[in-house]
Amino acid sequence: MKLLYKGKTKDVYELDENKVLLKFKDDVTGKDGKFDPGANEVGLSIDGIGKSGLKLTKYFFEKLNDLDIPTHYIEADIEKSSMTVLKADFFGEGVEVICRYRAVGSFIRRYGLYAKEGDELDSYVEFTLKDDERGDPLITQEGLDILGIMKLEEYEKIEKLTRDICNVIKEELLKEGLELYDIKLEFGRVGDDKHIALIDEISGGSMRVYRGEEYIEPLELERMFLNK
Repeated sequence: MKLLYKGKTKDVYELDENKVLLKFKDDVTGKDGKFDPGANEVGLSIDGIGKSGLKLTKYFFEKLNDLDIPTHYIEADIEKSSMTVLKADFFGEGVEVICRYRAVGSFIRRYGLYAKEGDELDSYVEFTLKDDERGDPLITQEGLDILGIMKLEEYEKIEKLTRDICNVIKEELLKEGLELYDIKLEFGRVGDDKHIALIDEISGGSMRVYRGEEYIEPLELERMFLNK
């Protein structure tokens, strides 16, 4: 297989003209040895986190596919820490979409004058550019359109899909007594018709989940949620 890209938490290999293989790694984003899903650099490695993240990703992608929510997911091989997906075209060099149910992380760092940690945010959606050098800056709907990264109607579709997807994830977690605080998603243009679909992953490394006031680490989240 041809290596296409080495990412922070996954490597991407070409399978054929329509499909790629995502190889999950044991690296997570953070700073100073502390996990942070909103960080733009690898902060630490956790043994088994790649396979754990893939298990959650497989569970949620298959749930979304069953609900006819568009994704690029085809199948996963847990033992090989790999997932086969449809190729996707990125928006620009990549756009990340964050859905926030409570104020934590970078939201508090930016808006701490007006909010305190844990405030409810009611599925507040933010778009950021994937740009490590500039700290993954926030960008508006108009900014994405002006820069030719994303059309206005694409923004609106992604914003709605984000809330639909995150509400599914939130409700699934609530069944186990877990609360989703925030989550980071990615979308791309998929297939011959270039329809918008969820891509990348839905893992403990891309979300913050709490039980009461206790933050649940990514590995523990997978154990609590899937080992029922």
